[in-house]
Amino acid sequence: MDKQNEIIIAELEKLLKGGSAHASLDEALNDLPAEFWGVKVDHLPYTIWQLVEHIRIAQWDMLEFSKDGAHQSPKWPDDYWPKETGPADETTWKNSIEQIKTDLKAFIMLIKSTDIYAPIPHGTGQTILREALQIADHCGYHVAEIIIIRRLLGAWKS
Repeated sequence: MDKQNEIIIAELEKLLKGGSAHASLDEALNDLPAEFWGVKVDHLPYTIWQLVEHIRIAQWDMLEFSKDGAHQSPKWPDDYWPKETGPADETTWKNSIEQIKTDLKAFIMLIKSTDIYAPIPHGTGQTILREALQIADHCGYHVAEIIIIRRLLGAWKS
């Protein structure tokens, strides 16, 4: 791999993990009391739990699409958003967050092991670079929403 590609891969990894210009998902969820996971704030259509699950589902879909030509994406938008406002229990909450981390690690391995500029063979012009940027953009957007909900609930550091 040439030096320029190494730099881009390193920057993509930083972007995917969050931080630099915005909070990471870990930071947004750090020390969040369970009592707030499923609270719906006035005039917002989702809870923190629904955002976490949406991030998990969408990221998983983008990862699987990138790897597997036989992958079938969930039905949009219905299957990308959980109906339940909160997780069934703490194990469900933790499993969702762990799956996000596991899938992110797998995607980072993918960007390190493939030509990020080459069209995905089973796609319609998408590249791994595009999918990486989409995952980062999507997660960053929803992390900001989680922080806004936490602020409205009085559960965010000032």
